[in-house]
Amino acid sequence: MGFPKALLPYQGSTFLERLAGLLAPRVWPLIVVLGHDAERISGAVKLPAGTRVRVNSDYRLGQLSSLQTAIRTLQHGRGTVHEVAGLLLAPVDHPCVAEETIVALLRVFAAEEPAVAAPTHGGRRGHPVIFSSRLFDELLAAPLDQGARAVVHRHPVREVPVDDAGILADVDDPEIYRRLIGSS
Repeated sequence: MGFPKALLPYQGSTFLERLAGLLAPRVWPLIVVLGHDAERISGAVKLPAGTRVRVNSDYRLGQLSSLQTAIRTLQHGRGTVHEVAGLLLAPVDHPCVAEETIVALLRVFAAEEPAVAAPTHGGRRGHPVIFSSRLFDELLAAPLDQGARAVVHRHPVREVPVDDAGILADVDDPEIYRRLIGSS
């Protein structure tokens, strides 16, 4: 992109501020894991009170390394990781997710306690995804080159159908971003 995705403007805030604002009232603790340009991003965004910001110095190793940073933060926080039901992973390059999607995912996860809960739209899985704390050890041991998929493929995924194309909107290049802001 040539610019930190977390700082891209969208609907009156940045990608990161929008996602954090959606999650903060529903997820505790809210952990934001930063990698490239961490100092620049943390100095430019306003996050909800109580947000734990962590820097993943291994961010070049991929998204799984950031997920592992979040899990380790939970393990070293108050209590133990076993007191946490799960972890909701919301990649910053998926800023279009609807509030109703978050609510639906959390409702299904709380009621059914699946290993993995993922939203679907039009038969395709998207983000955010919830991982049960039962998978944390596997996620920490997973090969970085395979990502979380190495763990996901070993467990049933509770697909949660939603009427939200935003779960599939992965903003990875300038053209996709231009289309996104042109449509909002």
